[in-house]
Amino acid sequence: MNILRTLRDKPWLHPTAAATAAQYPGPDTTAAMRILLRFILAIVGVLFFLFIITFLARSQYPDFEALAGQPWQPFTDPSRLWFNTALLACASLAIQCGLGGTRAGKLNVTVAGISAAVFFTILFLVAQFDLWMHLQSMGFYIAGSPAASYFYLLTAIHGLHLIGGLVVLSNVVFRVWYDNNPQSLTAPLQLCTTYWHFLLGVWLVLFALLTSRPETINALAAMCGF
Repeated sequence: MNILRTLRDKPWLHPTAAATAAQYPGPDTTAAMRILLRFILAIVGVLFFLFIITFLARSQYPDFEALAGQPWQPFTDPSRLWFNTALLACASLAIQCGLGGTRAGKLNVTVAGISAAVFFTILFLVAQFDLWMHLQSMGFYIAGSPAASYFYLLTAIHGLHLIGGLVVLSNVVFRVWYDNNPQSLTAPLQLCTTYWHFLLGVWLVLFALLTSRPETINALAAMCGF
């Protein structure tokens, strides 16, 4: 009977209950998302590290021929890769500007930053695909040589992670349309910004590796004990 009486009184509607709820708001989802992002970045970092190690190990076989160093190699002139790198750097800078807009409470800066980040990221992916077509026109196919195979593999995995980031960023874009308070977007946009900076760093490492001359690759392989 006491239980029924308590239910009829509805104590959760009393002011004391509201004060208790305010005092204990529940779990911090932002902290949980930060932990999840760090876990994801650690996995992705280890994945690319292992691929780079296998690349260096494979480079010590006689049939391995680097993609730079000779006039006929595609990355002896890495101008296309420099252009693609500039696109991704612009995307990373744009999303950082969008984050600054959320912290300053400027919705127009936030929208402009996110839009520019999406634009430059899509341009980067299109430019990467165009680079694939360019390499195939030069006779460097996926199964043509070990170095070319690694190029397609590494750039494809990197591109897939960027596409995944665009999917997550689309959720932030959706919230922008329905939330006039840009400061409420600071936490999710901070996570996206960290992810973009991380993928830019990964790409710079891949860029340096794929455009290395044979003597540089051999020196790195020797440092790793191959």
